[in-house]
Amino acid sequence: MRIAILSRNPALYSTQSLYLAARRRGHQVRVIDHMLCDLFIGEKGLDIFYFGEKIVGVDAIIPRIGASATSYGAAIVRQFEMQDVFSVVSSETLLKCRDKRTCLQHLCAQGILIPDSVITNNAQELRSSIQKVGPAPVIIKLLNSTQGLGVVLGETENSAESIMEAFLQTGEKVILQEFIREVNGSDIRVFIIDNKIIATMERVAPPGEFRSNLHRGAAARQIYLNENECAVALKAAQVMGLQVAGVDLLRSQKGPMILEVNASPGLEGIEGTSGKDVASKIIQFIERNAG
Repeated sequence: MRIAILSRNPALYSTQSLYLAARRRGHQVRVIDHMLCDLFIGEKGLDIFYFGEKIVGVDAIIPRIGASATSYGAAIVRQFEMQDVFSVVSSETLLKCRDKRTCLQHLCAQGILIPDSVITNNAQELRSSIQKVGPAPVIIKLLNSTQGLGVVLGETENSAESIMEAFLQTGEKVILQEFIREVNGSDIRVFIIDNKIIATMERVAPPGEFRSNLHRGAAARQIYLNENECAVALKAAQVMGLQVAGVDLLRSQKGPMILEVNASPGLEGIEGTSGKDVASKIIQFIERNAG
């Protein structure tokens, strides 16, 4: 099978892990920088060019598309899909998951517990918005935040209001969210492939930090989920239309609460913590589904 990994950096751990897993299973595989692809749309049909070379004969693609390249990356994925190439994540699902506002709307509409959230453009009602998810502290997130960047803790109503005002004045779109105190700076990453939980890990923020991202120095350890947590994580992936997903879950006093659903979850933390070859599981998923 001929597989293309859409990635901006072939040296990234996740890209390398997928590349080597595909090679070990006997597939032809290449890494393509989606931001350097050209789309031809015209009388002769739909084609994709990479450094002047027309890309042909691809059976499946693995999108590894970062937040800053979502729109163009999704357009590349869509063009492959229109050529009947199998994609691990569809273009529309990628866009739906990357937009935190849309993701939260879909999850909540299907009865999945999420932190109370407010999205506002009204600078005159910031105090009221903060109180809806408060009391302080509250979480303030940029809509396009990733790896903990653009996520701020408003420790008081006054500081939260000042932060919100600053973001809105620069034209940024933000989400206000309830601060789940009892998790103590921890969350759980659940890696799902083909409606099955493949691996889990708990991430714990370092002292003085509320963000549990590994990129911000969080520690990771193996953890086991109860039946309810498994069911909620699987439902979240299904609601978002993902067959390969990283679901971020909080153990709140109200029950398992979904924080985020990731369409291009990283592999380094989950493989290192669980000891499982998650990349090979993704390649096997492609083998089962790419016609």
